[in-house]
Amino acid sequence: MNASSNLTANLDVAPQPDADAARAGFALGLPPRAALLPRNGWIALIASIIAMGIVVPVSALVLPETSAFHLSAYAMTLVGKLMCYAIGALALDLVWGYCGILSLGHALFFALGGYAMGMYLMRSIGREGTYQSDLPDFMVFLDWHTLPWYWQGTEHLWYALLLVVLVPGVLAWVFGFFTFRSRVKGVYLSIITQAMTFAAMLLFYRNETGFGDNNGFTDFKRIAGLSVVHPGTRTALFLMTFTVLVLAFLAARWIVTSKLGRVVTGVRDGEARLMFLGYSPLAYKLFIWTVSTVLCGMRARCMCRKWASSIRARCRLRTRSKWRSGLRSADAAR
Repeated sequence: MNASSNLTANLDVAPQPDADAARAGFALGLPPRAALLPRNGWIALIASIIAMGIVVPVSALVLPETSAFHLSAYAMTLVGKLMCYAIGALALDLVWGYCGILSLGHALFFALGGYAMGMYLMRSIGREGTYQSDLPDFMVFLDWHTLPWYWQGTEHLWYALLLVVLVPGVLAWVFGFFTFRSRVKGVYLSIITQAMTFAAMLLFYRNETGFGDNNGFTDFKRIAGLSVVHPGTRTALFLMTFTVLVLAFLAARWIVTSKLGRVVTGVRDGEARLMFLGYSPLAYKLFIWTVSTVLCGMRARCMCRKWASSIRARCRLRTRSKWRSGLRSADAAR
């Protein structure tokens, strides 16, 4: 009787250590979430922030131009452009490197963000343009009499900044929803994004759209009431671009180190296997796609400001020779 009771007790107790070991093994099987940044990474980031926040303003505004440590407008503009390209690289790394979606159409979202900011800069010129009109010079040249409806409200900086985020984000969400829902992927998705960008380019090139034809926007003069060629304004825009880059990097790093990032990586490595595990790839792909396009729009905003503060260039990398020659020809004809 004692032996049978001892055997029963052993049978009741024996599975318990195995269950605990199984739970422990399962817990150890899941890799822990990686830190947002390692210790050396945080040190490097803080050092970069201090250097940008102190060294750049002092070198650009305090030190004389004859000093070897003076930061020229050309150097500041060049570094600012590189930072804008770095924001675009983060956007493509999210959507292609981690999610596996090869997009050849992110230039469209970059252009939308640039046009949104460019419309505000054009409206800020006021009556200081060549024709001294409330309309932008290219609209007067093309015989426009009123602003298009989509230009309304762009004289306000907050509204332009809202457009920078909303226009690329909404378009990307709509495009991504119908595309990913139809399970279009691979080279077919890449071709569709490239075709969409080319179609948008043809639309922007038309005079009827009111975006300056192939000359783009020109002769920016001020932003938020400040001259775009003033050294203080140029330095402030440089620091704002650096701030956007740091925030974009931290946000992207947070995404890829979270559980969301693991699922996104699973979409890249085996989307069908992920579906068998009970995940819906649509929501994850749509989220990464939209965030990536918003980053491209913000990159365009920073780059548009940077070019405006340095050489009064346009958002679309077009020289002003054709535009100015056309104005001279029109004046000569009159």
